[in-house]
Parts: sequence; structure tokens; C-alpha cells
Amino acid sequence: MGNIPLLDISTFNDEQLSVWVVAHFEKAFRAKQISEWLWKKNVSSFDEMSNLPSGFIQTLKEHFYIPKIKIAEKQVSSDGSIKYAMQLHDKHWIEMVLIPSKKRSTVCVSSQVGCGLNCRFCATAHVGFSRNLTAYEMYEQVFRANQESMVHFGHPISNIVWMGMGEPLLNYENVMQAIDYITTAKGMGMSKDRITLSSCGIVKGIRQLADDKSKVHLAISLHSAHLEQRSDIMPINKSNPLPALSNALVYYYQKTNQRITIEYLLLNGENDSLEHARLLAIFCKRFPVKINIIEYNPHPYAVFSATNKQQQALFIDYLKNKNLVVNLRLSKGKDIAAACGQLAKKRQA
Repeated sequence: MGNIPLLDISTFNDEQLSVWVVAHFEKAFRAKQISEWLWKKNVSSFDEMSNLPSGFIQTLKEHFYIPKIKIAEKQVSSDGSIKYAMQLHDKHWIEMVLIPSKKRSTVCVSSQVGCGLNCRFCATAHVGFSRNLTAYEMYEQVFRANQESMVHFGHPISNIVWMGMGEPLLNYENVMQAIDYITTAKGMGMSKDRITLSSCGIVKGIRQLADDKSKVHLAISLHSAHLEQRSDIMPINKSNPLPALSNALVYYYQKTNQRITIEYLLLNGENDSLEHARLLAIFCKRFPVKINIIEYNPHPYAVFSATNKQQQALFIDYLKNKNLVVNLRLSKGKDIAAACGQLAKKRQA
């Protein structure tokens, strides 16, 4: 094919693939076969597509590539969590975490190469943003995690959380396409009820999620209900301020009838006072919530420290006394830099 670059076959939807197949003198049903090999069976090469004619396989090779993810490194935590450093086809790197708990396992998926939101508490901010992940790259994280869960824990994954590198609502279309393949018969056939998207509060994306009536769960990384302070630690609050975020969450609940999870990272002397707890309680009055209090996890770029246990207990008790549902989420994988806010791999090819 000379210098004509190969195309990423995973970016072709069923209709586009069918048109391409017919244009290259094959029956339209070959498109469905290709799709099944690519997504449902997650093959690594066109040669594995054993029900396709050999000549057609060669034609596919001349036009397309399959953007496989390479697991380059595994780190196992003392608590059983496993962090995967994964190299993409274009030599970028992402991280994925597999987290076991009793007879369940959760995979923490990345949506972008790095992140551009510059949250001051997060190590990923220091990687910077390179690009969005494709639907296939996110789908393959989940597919591979499912295989790894079977090997290491003896059962498939039970839950998927978009809480890895990147902001999923800034990669909305690709995330939704990945979820479509994860939850339908053309892919893994999992329930949407097992999926949680975690966002820093992208108002437009939250409203679109509501309009699309998606059945996935929504978690908001809030971390402060004080307007100026949140803008300081989370610059996204300047363009998506708390009042607009609150209105979007009301809209989301009205459209979906789904309770929202509020994630709140306690930072010593920053957002952990009873006044901060009061502001958080006020923010949470407009819609049903579950609040996850998260311990701060140190990393090489850290400018904060963790709240002490006594202040943490006072903060939680205040919220519970306001009849709010509050859980303390103990971080896993801290010893391998796999916990919340610690993902920051950036390697050269």
C-alpha cells in the first residue's frame, strides 16, 4: 500500500465497517464477523479471525491495524491490589488498577493519557494531558482486567469504576461507546449497574449523561464545598463553579432518579474543619447522596498531608448527625502508588 498509513479498525462502527467490506468485494456479513473477533473475542491479530477467507485477511492487514494494549508491568500490593502499567500502540502509557475485596473485584479504568485539569492533590496532574483514549482502549482495559481477575482471584470482575487517569466526561463519546460494548451482547454483556463514572464536575457532561438517561452511576469528586477554595485546589471549578454543578446534579437526579455519590478527600488543615463539613452538608441537601470520605494518599508531588484520625472522625460524625449517608473509604494499593490520586506513570518508548 506504499506510504498510505494503516487505519485503526476499532474506530469503524458497524455501518462504516459494512460499507468498507462491501466496497472491497466481500459479503456484508463479514463486518459482523470482524466486529465479533475484535470486541467479543478481543483478538490480537487478523490472522486469528479464522472464519474469514485468507485473501480477505490479507486485505485487512493492508488497510488496518488493531490497537492492542501491552501490559508492560504488574505491581502487587500487600493488600492484593494489582497495578498495571500499560503501553498503548503509539507508545503512550496509562495505568489500570485491579482491586479485590472478598469475592468481588473492581477495575479502576483510565479514560485519558494523563489529565489536564491540574487538581493540586492529584499526581496525574503532573503527567499532563496527551490525548483521549479510544473506546477500544478503554474496553480492552476492562476485558484484560476480567482475564486478570480470573487468573489471580478465580472470578470475573464485579465492578468497573472510571476513576483512573483522566476526566471521563471530557471524553464523553468514547466512554459511552466503550460502555455500550461492555454492557451489550456484542461485547462483554455486563450490567450498567456495575459501572461508576467519576467526574470532577463537568456540568455539560453531567447534563448530557442525564439527557441520555444512562444507567451508570455518577460520582462527583467534590473535595470542597467552599467556592474560592475549590477553585484553588481544583481549577475546573472556575469554569464549572459549584452553583452550576449543583444545578446540574439536581437536573441529573430529576432525569435519572439515581442517587449521586460525592467523593471528598480530606486534606489536613485545608478542607477538614467542621465549617467545611457544614458547607458540604448544605451542598448535599438538594439531591439524594452517598458521601465517600477518602483518605489523602501521599505521592512525590504532594503539597498536602492527610487529616488525622481524630479530625476525620469529627468531620464524619458531623455529617452523620445531619442524617447523611457517609462511608470512610480506606485506600488500597498505597504501597505501590495505586491508590486514589497516585497514578502518574509517564514513560518514554
